[in-house]
Amino acid sequence: MTKMIKLKIDNLDVEVPEGTSILDAAKKVQVEIPTLCYHPDLEPTAACGLCIVKANGRMLRSCCTPVMEGMEVITRDPEIVNERKTVLKLILSRHPNECLTCLKNETCELRQKAAEFGFRQDNFKKISLSHEDAPLDCSTRSIVLDPRKCILCGRCVQVCQNVQNVWALSFLNRGLKTRIAVAGNLTLDESPCIKCGQCVAHCPTGALTEYDDTGIVWRSLMNKEKYCVAQIAPAVRVAIGEAFGKDPGEISTKKLYSALRRLGFDAVFDTNFGADVTIMEEGSEFVERFAHGKGSLPLITSCCPAWVDYMQKYYPDMIEHFSTCKSPHEIVGALTKTYYAEKKGLDPKDIMMVSIMPCTAKKYEIRRNESMYASGCQDVDVSLTTRELARMLKQAGIVFDELKDEEADSPLGEYSGAGTIFGFSGGVMEAALRTAYRLVEGKELDDVDITPLRGVDEGIKTMEMPLGGKTLKVAVAQGTGNVGKLLDEVRDALNRGEESPYQFIEVMACPGGCIGGGGQPTGVTNKVRKERTKGLIMDDKKSSIRKSHLNPDVQKLYEEYLDKPLSEKAHHLLHTTYNAVPVYKK
Repeated sequence: MTKMIKLKIDNLDVEVPEGTSILDAAKKVQVEIPTLCYHPDLEPTAACGLCIVKANGRMLRSCCTPVMEGMEVITRDPEIVNERKTVLKLILSRHPNECLTCLKNETCELRQKAAEFGFRQDNFKKISLSHEDAPLDCSTRSIVLDPRKCILCGRCVQVCQNVQNVWALSFLNRGLKTRIAVAGNLTLDESPCIKCGQCVAHCPTGALTEYDDTGIVWRSLMNKEKYCVAQIAPAVRVAIGEAFGKDPGEISTKKLYSALRRLGFDAVFDTNFGADVTIMEEGSEFVERFAHGKGSLPLITSCCPAWVDYMQKYYPDMIEHFSTCKSPHEIVGALTKTYYAEKKGLDPKDIMMVSIMPCTAKKYEIRRNESMYASGCQDVDVSLTTRELARMLKQAGIVFDELKDEEADSPLGEYSGAGTIFGFSGGVMEAALRTAYRLVEGKELDDVDITPLRGVDEGIKTMEMPLGGKTLKVAVAQGTGNVGKLLDEVRDALNRGEESPYQFIEVMACPGGCIGGGGQPTGVTNKVRKERTKGLIMDDKKSSIRKSHLNPDVQKLYEEYLDKPLSEKAHHLLHTTYNAVPVYKK
């Protein structure tokens, strides 16, 4: 039984479990202590010093100090406020005054704290730092590192090393020369970086941002010779509203269709359709291996480009277990420039395909290898994050909340509930099992809600179910740190000459899956991830069709164009290849 601790915070009685920090205990009595380095996803480091309080007369940093029985805490008095102002002055004295041109000017936590503490003039004596003239690192074309704006909070290092286990970013040097960088002064593209964007999602300032491609899209929309097509990913529809004051998880699908047409797109498709096609291909691939013995087990899903990069760098020996099926947005891109182009009489070279994704790594994926040009030209021309689309809508003066609902265009817009749950951890596996059961058993799965695979709290989830007279063992991993643990277990078993402990594995690089992707609106926590997940589950439950193989437009696609899953044409358009990639390029 957990021991409870009683204390006073600002003369208010509080009782919390032993081990609770002063910072978290204060929230129980509606007291918000200011922070900059703290993030609920990460272990507290007390790096910034903004969260100081007085406890029994001593100045302590509340984020890392556990409560004690009888403790009396003061969170605000003139001395504490003055000390916090001093901390902010020191941070601002080495921060460039570029708020008007910073990509994070609306969401920058440092700017918000400066405003809250009443800083109205930039009269700080600037401290010269070793990285003040460091150039932007745009080498990945997915994320951008601007060392000048770094406040050394350490969030990016923590999430990169301790959560994702990638180790692309580190603290270098000491004292005033300390900076965040890639070891050896390499660029991010030369580093182990997998472009997942979790560093961007957790950075409180503009030191880490997405690579902005909105200019390319605006120019294309103004080019009358271009036929502009947009597609939206599952997770975008439950997060875009946050940029316009809506609650996390609120479903905005049909308003998104309307907004994209207002921007000038000629056709609006849904990546969920591509997810349904992915299930047809990947599900058939799994059945071939599991039921017919054609290929090695386990089969590992391939929808996440950051995971693809991670696998090619850290687990190239597992390539034979990786599904060759492309991710849903690449499938929609290829089908738009072939199947749809033929129906409309369009030249694929005149089509500008823009995917709206919750992910920064999709920017890398669209040119990953030659298979991303299956249509004869680049299948997806630009991938925008949810944040970039939100900025475009605001620039266009579109009042998002007041838009009328509209439908997606045919034939690549209709989707099943299985397609929409691709956006959260466990959703791809759940969708795949709904169809795999039909392919193996020859009948429909009655209860399609496979709840043991859902949730954001567990890094690795496992389940068993009967399938084809066998016991199918599946595993789901979220966050590459957990992925590594799962794959090490599989690798060790295979190296011992044993069967894999699992036959089917879903992997998503970001915690929570795509709903917590590196391109989503900032401020993500597990609470936000859960609300976004609930939104997608609701979208699935409201769908009249909840299995990918029952999507009539998917059925028509195979009848008219692809013949059947895993056909020669399907392999050419919808499948890809992988190669070992060095962890460091130098």
